[in-house]
Amino acid sequence: MGLALLLSVPGADPVTGSPAPIPNYGQKLQDRSIIGVPAEGRVQVSYEMVTGEYGDGTPYELRKPTFEAAELAYGPFPDGAMVGARLAPQMIGLGLLEAIPTESILAAADPDDVDGDGISGRPNMVVGARNDSLVLGRFGWKANVPTLEEQVALAFFTDIGISSDLHPSENCPGIQTECASAPNGGSPELTSSRFEAVTFYVRVLSVPSMRNADDPDVRAGEELFTEFGCASCHTVTQRTGDSDIETLAHQVFHPFTDLLLHDMGEGLSDNRPHFLASGSEWRTPPLWGIGLLDEVSKGSSLLHDGRARNISEAILWHGGEAEASKEAFRLADEEERDQMLKFLEAL
Repeated sequence: MGLALLLSVPGADPVTGSPAPIPNYGQKLQDRSIIGVPAEGRVQVSYEMVTGEYGDGTPYELRKPTFEAAELAYGPFPDGAMVGARLAPQMIGLGLLEAIPTESILAAADPDDVDGDGISGRPNMVVGARNDSLVLGRFGWKANVPTLEEQVALAFFTDIGISSDLHPSENCPGIQTECASAPNGGSPELTSSRFEAVTFYVRVLSVPSMRNADDPDVRAGEELFTEFGCASCHTVTQRTGDSDIETLAHQVFHPFTDLLLHDMGEGLSDNRPHFLASGSEWRTPPLWGIGLLDEVSKGSSLLHDGRARNISEAILWHGGEAEASKEAFRLADEEERDQMLKFLEAL
C-alpha cells in the first residue's frame, strides 16, 4: 500500500531544522535495493484490535498498528530512535493547493484558539531548499514540505535514490560502501529538463468531479459534515492567487483542507516531530477523490499510516481537536452515519 518508514533520532538537523537522521540509515528505511546493494531492512507491522460501539450499540473494530524495522543490515538503531510510518498521499490537485496564497492559509490559523471553538490550527514553518529562511509548509502528512518542486526532488531522492540539483549527493550513509560504489546515472542523475517536466506533471494533475451530487442522502450528508464540525478543519472552499500556469490562477475549488496542523490526540500520535509539528499534529488531508480510492488503489487504506480500512474507521480514529466531531458521528443514528459516508464517497 505504498508505506514508508521514516527514521530519526531526538533533535534536529542543525542546518535545516528537519528531524535528525539515524546514523547508518538516514531518514527513511530503504527496504528495497538494486542488484549488489543490500536493502537496509524490512518493515514489520503488527496490529492490536480496538473495539468500540456506536451510540446505537452497533459494534466496530479498529486496527492499532505497531511498526518496527527488522533484519537491519547496518546494525541496530540507537536508543531513542523514532520511527514513523507514512502512506503515500494522493497526487491530485497539488498545483491548486500550491497556488493558494500564503496569507490566506495563515489567516485561517488560530493557534491559541482565540475564538474558543476547540480548533487551533497552526502553520508548519519549514526551511526551504532554495533558501535559508522559514517558509510555509504545505505538503506531506505534517506539512513539512513547502513546494511541489521540493516534494518531487525529495521523492526522487529518498524513494528511489535519484539525485537532483536540490539533492546532489548520493543517498548513501557512510557505512553503506556498496551503495556508494554502485553505478549511477551522472551527477546529478535527474536532468533539469526532466525535473521540470515531472514537476509540471504533478502540478497539473486534475481532480475528479463530485458524483451523485443531487442524491438526497448525499445532500443530507453534506449538511451533517458541517453540523458535526468536520468543515472546521476540512475547509470546503479555497481560492488560488496568481500562477504561472493560467488554468491554476484565480480558481475557486473545493479540496476540504486548510493545510494547517491540528492536534489529533495521542491515538494517532507517532511521537515523531517534524519542524514545528509535534508527534500528534497532522496537516488536514484533502478529501477530494476519497470516494474513488477503492477503484484507483484497489482497496482503501486511510490516515497517515494506512491503519483505517474505510472512511468510518478513519473518522473513529479522530481525537484531540477532532474529538467532538468524531463523537458527533459516533453517536449519530445509523441513517445519519450512512448519509455522511455517502457524501464523502461522492467526493
